[in-house]
Amino acid sequence: MLGAEYEAIRLTLEDDAEGEVVATLVRRPCPGSRKAVLYIHGFVDYFFQTHLADFYVERGFSFYALDLRKYGRSLLDHQTPNFAHSMSDYFPEIDEAVRLIRADNDLLLLNGHSTGGLVSALWADRVRGQGLVDGLFLNSPFLELNVPAGVRRTLAPVVRALAKGRPTMVLPTGVSGSYVHSIHRDHDGEWDFDLTLKPAEGFGVRVGWLAAIIKGQRQVRAGLGIDVPILSMSSTTTVRGRNADFSTGDGVLDADDIAYLSTRLGRHVTCVRVEGGLHDLVLSAEPVRKKVFDELERWMTAYL
Repeated sequence: MLGAEYEAIRLTLEDDAEGEVVATLVRRPCPGSRKAVLYIHGFVDYFFQTHLADFYVERGFSFYALDLRKYGRSLLDHQTPNFAHSMSDYFPEIDEAVRLIRADNDLLLLNGHSTGGLVSALWADRVRGQGLVDGLFLNSPFLELNVPAGVRRTLAPVVRALAKGRPTMVLPTGVSGSYVHSIHRDHDGEWDFDLTLKPAEGFGVRVGWLAAIIKGQRQVRAGLGIDVPILSMSSTTTVRGRNADFSTGDGVLDADDIAYLSTRLGRHVTCVRVEGGLHDLVLSAEPVRKKVFDELERWMTAYL
């Protein structure tokens, strides 16, 4: 539950093949400010990181967060959870959110996490030259699949072929709930969030969604032309295996791939590696997330 200082605005979008589509724009204003940040969450995720909002508001930024279509507060009963045919499916709600935010603000920082980082980068590349966004902060963006290169090469054509005929088919990925358990306060973590909206075992990885991810990542590898300063942050360590210690590094993505591919997003990219950082860096242990926020503040002071 969000406090009384937050407001949730429903954005009505064009229907898709499953019917009605909505997104949810969460808002926490900073009175008197003309600066804002828009946060976009990751896969099997939604906005609950209120301490992140605290950070921005304390520094004079009004805070906004999108629960994208078919995620979190925007998931409707008739919809396939977290599903999309293309990363550009999310552009209409980002467009509308930015339109609303820009009506009241002169400066906008876009903050994307994981899949939201990939979507944010692709959106920012699409609107380059329009002056809609002034900076991009990417928290462990999903720029590459966390599998060996040989597996990626084999997997991509198979996924594309399956997606044409059976886009909602669930892949047998063997996804573990270890990461979610490592951050939820009912298990090994300190954070409280709704396990029906962010379940430990996820909602299943569907081939149509994975094909869309692979296509977006291929665009990144080819090189984007984002024309605003970018801060890309990732852990120094990748954690693998069901019995690994998920409190010591990124247990979802390959941290080295994130750092390497971030340089292909634009010409003005700052890469920061955080020792002990979790996949969602702002959910790391307190000493680590302090480093995350210190680096973010330093970058914001320099470029915004």
